[in-house]
Amino acid sequence: MQSKPSIVFVHGIWADGSSFNKLIPTLQAEGYEVLAAQYGLDSLAGDVAAVRRTLARVSSPTILVGHSYGGTIITHAGTDPRVAGLVYVAALAPDADETSQSLQAKFPVTEIFSHIEVTDGRVWMKPDGIQYFAGDLSQDEQKLVWAEHAAPVADLFTQKVEGTAWRSKPSWYIVANNDRTIQPELERFVAKRMKATTFETDSSHVPMLSQPDLVLDVIRKAVKAVQENITA
Repeated sequence: MQSKPSIVFVHGIWADGSSFNKLIPTLQAEGYEVLAAQYGLDSLAGDVAAVRRTLARVSSPTILVGHSYGGTIITHAGTDPRVAGLVYVAALAPDADETSQSLQAKFPVTEIFSHIEVTDGRVWMKPDGIQYFAGDLSQDEQKLVWAEHAAPVADLFTQKVEGTAWRSKPSWYIVANNDRTIQPELERFVAKRMKATTFETDSSHVPMLSQPDLVLDVIRKAVKAVQENITA
């Protein structure tokens, strides 16, 4: 086992592992073993299973970093004993009696959901929706993010899987104050509920793209705390 924790990134809907491309090279250069889990957004159980398969490919202990819907995935997959800590980035974090949808239903609907289209059983973001997803990126970056977006199955957010890792694992949370995809009030609510070490930043829904240095700093803080816990 390597001396440093491994880091596994877990993406949200309308995204894939490339959404962490501004973080991975720096962490690799710092000597971390890093993987971005890839999955099809076809079912919650299948996505959680894919992350657990990814955990088998890196050295434990592992920090799971989940963005958006990826927060739901790490909440469930994070119960795996190989996981030492959880980092949530503008993410959902349902409790045992909640789904991604029932958690979101407790808060006002965000603007992006007026700019989606359900076709062939998948939820697609319309081109004008990107400003509500990644509005603080340059126009060129917004076009790239939209071109690469991955559409989830339409009922993904109503599906349920057992396990609530944040009740037993140390957690860190980045609240995106200018988020127009997930309500910032929801983000503050779940961060407080899980007693996470919390950071707030004036970013869109994608701080890992618009403010990568901040996200890297939070990941480093999580790594340091996990290492201290392991060696204590």
